[in-house]
Amino acid sequence: MNNLLLFFLFCSAMACTNHVTLHPGEKPPASWTQQLVVVRSHSDSSTKATLRRFEKMDGKWQPIGDAVAVSLGRTGLAWGRGEHPPQHGPQKREGDGKSPSGLFFFGQIFGYAPASAANFKVPYVPADEALECVDDSRSRFYNQLVDSKLVQKDWTSSELMRRPDHQYRWGIVVNHNFPAQAGGGSCIFLHIWREPGSPTLGCTAMAEDDLLTLLHWLDPAKFPQLLQVTEAEYPAFQKALALPD
Repeated sequence: MNNLLLFFLFCSAMACTNHVTLHPGEKPPASWTQQLVVVRSHSDSSTKATLRRFEKMDGKWQPIGDAVAVSLGRTGLAWGRGEHPPQHGPQKREGDGKSPSGLFFFGQIFGYAPASAANFKVPYVPADEALECVDDSRSRFYNQLVDSKLVQKDWTSSELMRRPDHQYRWGIVVNHNFPAQAGGGSCIFLHIWREPGSPTLGCTAMAEDDLLTLLHWLDPAKFPQLLQVTEAEYPAFQKALALPD
């Protein structure tokens, strides 16, 4: 039995006991996940992939909606730091232009609209001119969304979340490299693509309508996760998570 399958069987066993209590900042067992966003690419050098949504109903995963096209980082995929066991192969690093492979929980939704105009189940933060994502690994705020008006700035590099274009009009944080390890990669989102098929700097991007459908569907009570892997890597995760073909 491979390590990946052992890992998920262990998580399932833990979730089936009556002694699982989540403390602040603690992650839920993987088996609590009832929604899964699956991104599959042809290879780890591909910048294009497909995204499908699955929801667990009566203990079995069911596909939701149609597959949609997405774009990945300009240099493809590398293993990120998430909910999966450590994997052999290229590892995600800061500035490498790669999207993270693996299994990840989601963070906040963000966007240009005021909070009063956002109608999502996932918590939402408006992206005003002061909202930044810190990509300086020397900062104590590395890999965090920060309101720069409210903290003492200790970084020299960050991403402004209120951009002059449409790409961050809507988006959601992927909890890659949480808690942050210096140099492990930062500011990973699902967001709107610059244009159809255009690669990103490490995020996963798609058409605005497809993204909004996904964001409105996500329900934090169902502990949604993102599985992002190549076609060659997918069968091991498929078996471990009991996903359909």
